Amino acid sequence: MSEQAWRRLGAVDVHYPPDGGARAALLISPDDRFADVLAEHVAWLDRVEPYRPGAFFTRELPAIRAVLRLAAPVDLLVVDGYVDLSPDGRPGLGAHLHAETGVPVIGVAKTAFRSATHAIEVRRGGSDRPLHVTAAGLPDDDAAALVGRMAGQHRLPEALRRVDRLARSVVGQSDRSSSATSG
Repeated sequence: MSEQAWRRLGAVDVHYPPDGGARAALLISPDDRFADVLAEHVAWLDRVEPYRPGAFFTRELPAIRAVLRLAAPVDLLVVDGYVDLSPDGRPGLGAHLHAETGVPVIGVAKTAFRSATHAIEVRRGGSDRPLHVTAAGLPDDDAAALVGRMAGQHRLPEALRRVDRLARSVVGQSDRSSSATSG
């Protein structure tokens, strides 16, 4: 799918509160800069798989599936993490998400993963520390360019900062699965 056909782009993140469970957040934007927000969605899971190195996706995917069910389909997803963990295609969270959804996925990792030598470094906001960008369903160079032009003056694009805050936000019992439209 070409960039011109992208009408609904999503940024997604998951938070794991210390008392258990998971809260996934999804931000929907109509533009590839993520400068405007069409909607925000939050989903809560009471139980999640324990963290297992090398199998992070088994913990993260159920929460992402839950929040994606709250929204109309998206044309592209941006995740906090890697798509592939190595140049030979060892799948990370983004690759599993791409396989399930069929939409392009851009992975934006804040820290270098030793085997992800193929990740493209993107520096934003005057930071000396790069973001590490990988992708499935679109060329890595196009994904890196998109991350570089995403709205926000900081190292981390504002959409990822906002969805992280939303995932970490305190929600009441009655708000455990919700959707909100904002402008």
